[in-house]
Amino acid sequence: MAELATIARPYAEALFKASGSDLGGTAAWLDELAAIAANAQLQQYAGNPGVTSAQAFDVISGVAKTKLPDAAKNFLRTVIENGRLSVLPEIAAQFRVLKNAQSGSSDATVYSAFALDGAALADLSATLEKRFGKKLNLQVELEPALIGGVRVVVGDEVLDTSVKARLEQMKVALIS
Repeated sequence: MAELATIARPYAEALFKASGSDLGGTAAWLDELAAIAANAQLQQYAGNPGVTSAQAFDVISGVAKTKLPDAAKNFLRTVIENGRLSVLPEIAAQFRVLKNAQSGSSDATVYSAFALDGAALADLSATLEKRFGKKLNLQVELEPALIGGVRVVVGDEVLDTSVKARLEQMKVALIS
């Protein structure tokens, strides 16, 4: 989806520059708007020629759980008026990359077969930060198919210590 990335980049960069020191606050409302904009029914509604930009804005801002600051409202109006609502999730992703680059951190997704408690997550976080050499923003997702262990995705790197992966390795070794 290079085209989406190309369209989203100027929006993400402009928003990053305009955010100044409030990158965390901007990221919070941008992620919420991106989650709302990712809804297929909303995109179909907003793409309807009979729906005005103001009507689409009212629906999206009405669905938002938090009160949007003026900067968020202005940004959302600009995105809607330019017909870029479907690109909003990609804008949010590129904004996170810029924010992480400034802070020297990365987003990481931990797939686990079971829910992780606070202590286990803190230990895992410390181990992973040591392994990858940077601060990680962990997000945990349950994936029972792993059977046990975890699979960690940091950017384009994958660390798979799950039981499922080990079984696959044993299968390959036995078949060879």
